[in-house]
Amino acid sequence: MSFSAHLELARDTFVLALDIEGADGEVIGLLGPNGSGKSTTLRCLAGLDSPSMGHVTIGDTVVEDRATGLHAPAEKRSVGFVFQDYLLFPHMTVLDNVAFGPRARGASRRDAAGLATLWLERLGVADLATRKPRQISGGQAQRVALARALVTDPDLLLLDEPLAALDAASRAGVRSALREHLSGLRSTVILVTHDPIDAMVLADRVVVLEDGRVVQSGTPALIARRPATDYVARLVGVNLLRGQAHDGTVDLDDGGQLFVGDRQASGPVVVAVRPEAVSVHVQRPQGSARNVWHVRVRTLETPGDLVRVELAGMPSLAAIVTPAAVADLGLREGAEVWASLKATDLDVYPA
Repeated sequence: MSFSAHLELARDTFVLALDIEGADGEVIGLLGPNGSGKSTTLRCLAGLDSPSMGHVTIGDTVVEDRATGLHAPAEKRSVGFVFQDYLLFPHMTVLDNVAFGPRARGASRRDAAGLATLWLERLGVADLATRKPRQISGGQAQRVALARALVTDPDLLLLDEPLAALDAASRAGVRSALREHLSGLRSTVILVTHDPIDAMVLADRVVVLEDGRVVQSGTPALIARRPATDYVARLVGVNLLRGQAHDGTVDLDDGGQLFVGDRQASGPVVVAVRPEAVSVHVQRPQGSARNVWHVRVRTLETPGDLVRVELAGMPSLAAIVTPAAVADLGLREGAEVWASLKATDLDVYPA
């Protein structure tokens, strides 16, 4: 079912003010730094907190309207909630955990157990029915928590960092399974995460919160290609440069100039540069790249199989190179090198 909400909430110096809505079957990734309002948004939608002002409509039902004083409690909302640490009842079996929701809504013990068994089968963990939460793995607990949230057939499903408790070895497999499970739901899903990979793989649309406000919303591809803020750029690993465009060039705010090839661009713009597009050279290169400038290696990091090289210059940005290139170029902190960029590898859009 679809939902829409306008939420305003003030706590100490933090102010949440946003409008958010979703369509039937849509998975929305809610991204943002710590303290941006992600979990507060979920709690307001679930009825665990009340906004100071605003309203929440789930399907055709208004569950929150501060203008009239309406506040439907959590148990009266068609909402499923999977918490970051799953919050399975430790004294109950897996089956009883999943059956708890139907039982709380008045179903008989037999009917609740039947529904719970059905969802455990759908999520591939029916063989765990008699175990306690301490006897299952993190990936299994995640599926049980998802079954417990879905067994009541909610119109809105809220997932608060559902993969955060998993180790790196099991995360990719559980992420893939979660995507499969979410793709067949009629519920609208809101997924809170700090991990851009989770958002890019699982979400149909990404909404970015900063300081309690939406700063960007769009498809995962758009967010990755054209980040609107420095936070988003760091999150997706893209260099973000700002400046003034004119006649196919951009005079950068922090110094330096780039040839961008787009003569239609004018005025304040943002230039997005993929680190993979930045070439590093020991000597000034002779080639087709229009942008060539002298830089100094600030740091080298190895987040995976490749090396991220932070380069200080005009402009300063990051490049991605192979370990072999680090050895061949003699890259080390403080080394003086050259960077180059082709104008065709730059994405320019209005600031």
